[in-house]
Amino acid sequence: MIGLNNDTENYKIEILSFLEQSSEPVGSGLLSRLFVSKGVELSEATIGRILRQMDQVKWTLRVGFQGRTITETGRAMLTEMKTLRKRQIFSNRFIETLELTKIDNLVDVLVARRAIERELARLTALNASAEEVQLLLAMVKEQEQYEVKERISAEHDVKFHKLLAKASKNKVLAAAMELIGYDAQLSPILERIRAEVEGERVNDHSEIVRAIKERNPDKAEAAMMLHVDSLISDVKKYWSSVKKQ
Repeated sequence: MIGLNNDTENYKIEILSFLEQSSEPVGSGLLSRLFVSKGVELSEATIGRILRQMDQVKWTLRVGFQGRTITETGRAMLTEMKTLRKRQIFSNRFIETLELTKIDNLVDVLVARRAIERELARLTALNASAEEVQLLLAMVKEQEQYEVKERISAEHDVKFHKLLAKASKNKVLAAAMELIGYDAQLSPILERIRAEVEGERVNDHSEIVRAIKERNPDKAEAAMMLHVDSLISDVKKYWSSVKKQ
C-alpha cells in the first residue's frame, strides 16, 4: 500500500489526474502552469523530477519531446491514491465529528432503528418482489467482495437498508427510517466504529437476506434485531476502549 505522507504524493495525484483527462502527451511547462492556476508554485524542474520518478515505476510514459501520457499502471495507482486520500481526510475528521456525537444519542438512534427495522424486515420477507430479493442477494454478494478488499463503506450499508425499506412496501416506516437512520454523520461514524472493533456487518446482512429469500418473517425479524444489537454492542465496545486511552 502506498502512503500519502508528503506533498510530493499529492502532486503525483494532481499530475496523474491531469494526464488521465488529456488525450495528448503533456509537458512539464503545461503542468507547471496548471499548478500555478491552482495557487501552487511548482517549478518545471520539480515537475520534471516527479515525472521521472513516475516513469521509473511505469506510471507514466515519455513520448519523445511531447511530454508524458498515463499508463494503465498509472491509472490503477491513481485510483488507489485517491481512495487513500479520501480515507485520510475522513480519518482526520472522524474524531472531531465523534466528539460532537454523544454516545447516549448514538445508542438511542440505534434503539429506534431496531424498533423500526425489525418490522421492515418482517414486511420485506412478506412483500418483496422476486426482483427485489435478487437485488438484495446481489448487493450482499457485492458487499462480501468489497469486504475482502477492505473497501466496504457507509454507502454500501445505506444502500442495503434503503432497498430493504423500499421492498417492505410500507412508506411510513421507510420514511421514519430515512429520518433517523441515515444522517450524513451517523453512517460514516458507524462505519469507522465497526472497522475499529472488527464488526461483521456483511455477515449480518447475509442472514437477513437469507431469511427474506425463504419468506420467513420471524427469522428475518430475528436476524435484523441481531444485526442492530451487534451495532449497539460495537458502539459501546468502541466507546469503552476510547475512554481507557
